[in-house]
Amino acid sequence: MLGVRKVAALGALAGLAALVAAAVGSTSSPAAAAATGCQLGSGIKHVIYLQFDNTHFRRDVSNVPSDLEQMPHLLNFLTSNGTLFTDDHTILISHTAGGITSSLTGLYPDRMGLTVTNSYGVFRPDGTVGFPAAFKYWTDIVDSGTATEPDDPLPNMITDGQKNTPAPWVPYTRAGCDFGGVGTANIELENANTSPTGDLARVFGPTSPEFAEAGTNSAKAQTDFVGIAIHCSQATDSKCAGNANARPDLLPDEPGGYGGFQALFGAKYVDPSITGGSACVTNTAGEAISDPAGNCGFPGFDGMLAKNTLGYVAQMQESGVPVTFAYISDAHDIHVPDPVADTFRSHADGPGEADFKAQLKAYDDAFAAFFSGLAAHGIDRSNTLFVVTVDEGDHFAGGLGTPQSDGSLAYSHTNCTDMTACPSNQIGEVNLDLRQALGRNDFSVHSDDAPTFYVNGNPSRTDPSVRSLEHALTNLTEPDPYVNGGQKVPVVVNLADPVEEQTLHMVNTDPLRTPTFTMFGNDDIFFTASGFTPSCGANPCVSPGFAWNHGDIQDEIGNTWVGFVGPGVQSRGVDSSTWTDHTNVRPTILTLLGLKDDYTQDGRVLVEALSGSATPPALRANAPTVRALGTLYEQLNAPFGDFANATLSASTKAIESGSATDDSKYTRIENRIADLTAQRNAVASQIHSMLYDAAFNGKPVNPLQAIAPLVRGGALILQARLLAATS
Repeated sequence: MLGVRKVAALGALAGLAALVAAAVGSTSSPAAAAATGCQLGSGIKHVIYLQFDNTHFRRDVSNVPSDLEQMPHLLNFLTSNGTLFTDDHTILISHTAGGITSSLTGLYPDRMGLTVTNSYGVFRPDGTVGFPAAFKYWTDIVDSGTATEPDDPLPNMITDGQKNTPAPWVPYTRAGCDFGGVGTANIELENANTSPTGDLARVFGPTSPEFAEAGTNSAKAQTDFVGIAIHCSQATDSKCAGNANARPDLLPDEPGGYGGFQALFGAKYVDPSITGGSACVTNTAGEAISDPAGNCGFPGFDGMLAKNTLGYVAQMQESGVPVTFAYISDAHDIHVPDPVADTFRSHADGPGEADFKAQLKAYDDAFAAFFSGLAAHGIDRSNTLFVVTVDEGDHFAGGLGTPQSDGSLAYSHTNCTDMTACPSNQIGEVNLDLRQALGRNDFSVHSDDAPTFYVNGNPSRTDPSVRSLEHALTNLTEPDPYVNGGQKVPVVVNLADPVEEQTLHMVNTDPLRTPTFTMFGNDDIFFTASGFTPSCGANPCVSPGFAWNHGDIQDEIGNTWVGFVGPGVQSRGVDSSTWTDHTNVRPTILTLLGLKDDYTQDGRVLVEALSGSATPPALRANAPTVRALGTLYEQLNAPFGDFANATLSASTKAIESGSATDDSKYTRIENRIADLTAQRNAVASQIHSMLYDAAFNGKPVNPLQAIAPLVRGGALILQARLLAATS
């Protein structure tokens, strides 16, 4: 279950303290290199945004330091110079693509499109299901069908009115700032295939030399054109100005229009523009950044090790690209380049294991070199906004290892097929094929720890075929090698059909993508529905190559962290009491920079991070009311908030109830959830409008006008809790 969450009491208006107004002064540094046309607020000249994959603040094993503890140069930088929020939360489904894009846009998945990631199900016209990738360039379509006649031509990144979600670089380029993307989901090209609807065709065209290269050498095209980009401003010193390799940066659905902007796509064109002509960028270890075969350029998404990502960010920043958004691959899986196959070979390690420790040490070394190198170029906390976060948490599926003399732990990686007799220090997720386990094949799933189900033909949620499948899952148990040596456990933790999926922001404006229902499962198990025995040898069985599950609703998966350092940021160290989530990152950044989106985000400004001088006057006014509204808004609207926690519990009881002859309990609870959610949406919208107007439109919150939504919102949470308790 989601666990108990803090909720705003009805008397919160009177009980909240005023904001801390003073920020710690920053050290002086040499004049920083920056684009002359870039206009940002709060004295900020540079923006460095870093998003890790699956990297933890909290310990996974009590006697093993956490991921961030093993990167002291990063952890100390965040806690000594700014504020590190350790009660941040992801969205649902909590995977890499959705976790990153919710942070980039400030939108929940129902308004930015990626409600299920890293791929998702789409019902085809014939009732079967396709599974297109969520990782596509920002303006790409779903493309779940054939190349010439896609079954679903709507945008992959879809928002209100079935339009393309507004792009995250727009406020920056409009402000005269070049915006660099380094491996971050969907802001650069994500594939180098030769589909007429793929990334290369969309940006370069199907008759271009770039498209032709992909046809003859797809691996080299991946290195040359994927993963690296600069979205250019129209300033005279932009990297696109006079650059023959620049291409139109087309955003046809952007509110207010977006004409005349260009971009550089791919390392082949970006690298020379930031190195003075060299085809190679150097990483923080002094090595040329290359793919596994040794070609300079994008090293692959598994190759976005800290030294490579930070090397690209530093090179962009030092060459005059003042805004960089970058991705760092996870440290839990050990990625080793294979030059012959031109790919990475990966294996899973558990907390404290030698390879894991070594990789985290390499990450820490990269941050040490990164910060010192930037400072030498006059780029530091006195003039730079640093934002560092993570897409999601994850759960370690494994037993405790044996301590070694160097402090590391040793694990047995023996493939275990007898689930009731696995060794206690076995490592690896349990693979379970649900079609085999249930003895039916009329459905597909998005393979996951939290699988979304798509029943053939797209029947309604009340159809007998759907209800019988849900009941079969409710009764399904499987042995878990990490529970009492293989005890049988239920596979279901929670269930949500489209009624509760609406509550969780999992239904976007493309109706073909709505899952029939979602199962949040046992976090030791990875669920599939191929109908074939898993490759580890039985059904179920342990797959030792993968040990870190995510996507689910357990606290260690949903709870993440975000750190802010720079002008206008309070130096408060670790903040473990402020409840926040991914959608708050963007409005907080834009507030510090004095920028504004051409759409309304779902998140709120984290006033808890801002100094008094950096907080908009309308947010400073009536600060206790602003805090009370923000606290309630989170618990009312966030996928991991109190309201969602309670309704998901009620939803599970509803779906598990009933029979072929009596589904009255299910109907009653579902109707109540739908009613409460409609009321929630209205109150949350009212609260958000107050907070947004104060942050971006200069309209202070009126304490008297805030009383009604505070009371109504608190009452709705209490009603949701009552429904969960009495269902």
